[in-house]
Amino acid sequence: MKIYLKRGKEESMKRFHPWVFSGAIQKMDKGIEEGDIVDVICHDGSFIGRGHYQIGSIAVRILTFDDEPIDQNFWHQRLNVALQMRISIGIADNPNNNTYRLVHGEGDNLPGLVIDCYGTTAVMQAHSVGMHICREAIAQELVKVMGNRIENVYYKSETTLPFKADLGQENGFIYGGTNDTVALENGLKFRVDYLKGQKTGFFVDQRENRSLLEQFSRNKKVLNMFCYTGGFSFYAMRGGASLVHSVDSSARAIELTTENVELNFPGDKRHAAFCEDAFKYLEQAGSNYDLIILDPPAFAKHRGALRNALKGYTRLNVKAFEKIKPGGILFTFSCSQVVTKDNFRNAVFTAAAQARRKVRILHQLHQPADHPINIYHPEGEYLKGLVLYVE
Repeated sequence: MKIYLKRGKEESMKRFHPWVFSGAIQKMDKGIEEGDIVDVICHDGSFIGRGHYQIGSIAVRILTFDDEPIDQNFWHQRLNVALQMRISIGIADNPNNNTYRLVHGEGDNLPGLVIDCYGTTAVMQAHSVGMHICREAIAQELVKVMGNRIENVYYKSETTLPFKADLGQENGFIYGGTNDTVALENGLKFRVDYLKGQKTGFFVDQRENRSLLEQFSRNKKVLNMFCYTGGFSFYAMRGGASLVHSVDSSARAIELTTENVELNFPGDKRHAAFCEDAFKYLEQAGSNYDLIILDPPAFAKHRGALRNALKGYTRLNVKAFEKIKPGGILFTFSCSQVVTKDNFRNAVFTAAAQARRKVRILHQLHQPADHPINIYHPEGEYLKGLVLYVE
């Protein structure tokens, strides 16, 4: 099956960008269906790449720029390269930490695929129909590559696959099976909600930023907004916080936060959790917090939502600046891919000015090394954060 590009539309692929947009296509072979492996052909008839076809603005996600088969050996090699990188940077095979991202889509030259490891369970997530079709083959090679590191593979793609594909996908184990949902991150325990949790059940990408927060927490009164499973909260407690309040609009998130705090600090009275809308809570909160974390869900899923998203980030940060104590520290984040670092900083700058607070940047934060950015795919840099000192 072949897809032919318009003249001049191969330039980005010559720079190894892994996406072919629908507007770049001149014509397609008949019978191509969503999820098929297709060859991408230049206007002059030369081969330039091979990948999964999908319906939408991104028409092909390139798996390889070489003329090689997409078979069991291909999956094995790509997964092994991903594992060896995690071992080399000390994230995999770490006795103090069994939680990490093994495959990060384009960052690991496997666009449309995410695999997170939680103890002996790997959670696999497809973001394209092609990866969904290949899930069994990938799982087979994943088990071989990981050896005794994993015993279970849980497939969790109900909410990430294109709904128009009508695949009838259900979450569940495709290898092994376990009721043990407790994993370890930097010596702290947490429970993973494979079934109903956001993403793969936990926000693995904030591991290093949580560790940094721990260093700032001693004797602080901490507010963790959009707490989800409470990661920042129990790091703050280990760091010696005098009080930690966790807030989320989801009752299930509050349950998980409470469970996770109890796993690490049973009976500790320093923590309280509240099921409440973030803006409403901040509006009513007193000015008694020394450290505030703002880690909201993505405000912009596509470029059309960018303007409103930036207004949302500004409004949220204004509230935090208004409430935080003088000498307080604000950890503020955006995980919206379409929001650039400059966009985000400008939104926070505007918020500081509106709140009339003197603010200094202490740290600029980003995603950790197990969420690598393909140098040919700068769009993969999605997590932005700032640590701010507020006078």
